[in-house]
Amino acid sequence: MTLQELNETRWKNCHVPSDRGPAFEAVANRIKNNKAVYQKIEKETGVPWWFIGITHYREANLDMNANLAQGDPWRTKSRHVPVGRGPFNSFEEAAVDALVNCSPHAAQNKDWSVGGALTMFEKYNGLGYAKKNVPSPYVWAGTDQYVHGKYVADGVYDDTAVDKQLGCAGLLKFLGIFPTSKSINPVTTIAIGGAAAGGVAVHNYWSFVQTHWIALTVGLIATAFIIDFIVYKLRKTNNV
Repeated sequence: MTLQELNETRWKNCHVPSDRGPAFEAVANRIKNNKAVYQKIEKETGVPWWFIGITHYREANLDMNANLAQGDPWRTKSRHVPVGRGPFNSFEEAAVDALVNCSPHAAQNKDWSVGGALTMFEKYNGLGYAKKNVPSPYVWAGTDQYVHGKYVADGVYDDTAVDKQLGCAGLLKFLGIFPTSKSINPVTTIAIGGAAAGGVAVHNYWSFVQTHWIALTVGLIATAFIIDFIVYKLRKTNNV
């Protein structure tokens, strides 16, 4: 199974625990607030705005003074991998450089399906987790697909360490980028769906009453007359 196929399978089985939902929603809303900036970069690179936004969160906690490539200040030459990038004149200029000129060259990616996007996220952080055949916390942290294990330094893997930062997959779900994926909260969805269906049913019955009120009124009067006649006959029969 390829890494993309594995990520697609994990995505299909992925759920966000209810206690992590508010945190994912809060970050997703912060990403949406920067959407106009990310869309400018998308126009120059072809990389979807949501990929840029989620990567910006993972690399720099959405700090507009930090480079998308590795979180270093874009006003100075970068000290972390990729090393020696910059200085740049703006966040946008630094982001274009990161996506076009730096590995994994996201601007060259043509597959932005869920599997393609998740795999590009993983490549952006490095394939060390894939080589160990474990879920990447960069992608899956905060979901039920990740429990523990983290590179705490370059080349240093700690199986007991837990990534506290939210992963890309959960943010994709809360941004609603792939709406055909499994519901994050099936119980809530079913409840809302049931209420909506009930409301539609009531509306349909009321529309029928409004349209046929004359016939219904005549029918009710006729029914009342028949019942009254039956009661009268019963009383006569029993000499009441």
